[in-house]
Amino acid sequence: MKVIYFSLTGNCKRFVERCKIPVEDVLDLWEVDYDVDFDYILVTPTIGFGKVPDDVATFLEQNSKHLVGVVGSGNKNWGNRFAKASETISEQYNVPLLMKIELHGNTRDLIKFKKIYLESTKNGKI
Repeated sequence: MKVIYFSLTGNCKRFVERCKIPVEDVLDLWEVDYDVDFDYILVTPTIGFGKVPDDVATFLEQNSKHLVGVVGSGNKNWGNRFAKASETISEQYNVPLLMKIELHGNTRDLIKFKKIYLESTKNGKI
């Protein structure tokens, strides 16, 4: 299982790096310039007032076929719009919303995501 992240401020990148996932399984969305032919988990921030970042939306238009789950990053100060992009993606592409993290996540978030990643790698699905 691969993990593709999009990070404007560095929070999603820091989160994925802190999870200590093998580097060969982690891709920056900006580095993926081809059709994705492998299953992946997407880690994305929310921008503005709960919007999916344009780069993520464009990527998913072409590469949603292998999306198996989404993780959202945000700031709880936004209330019900906290990590809203992940909810939107989950609903639009009918994939599980695996978790929401605040900013770059805490230790509990890292442990939870690492477990999700390891199980998905072992089982080939979420």
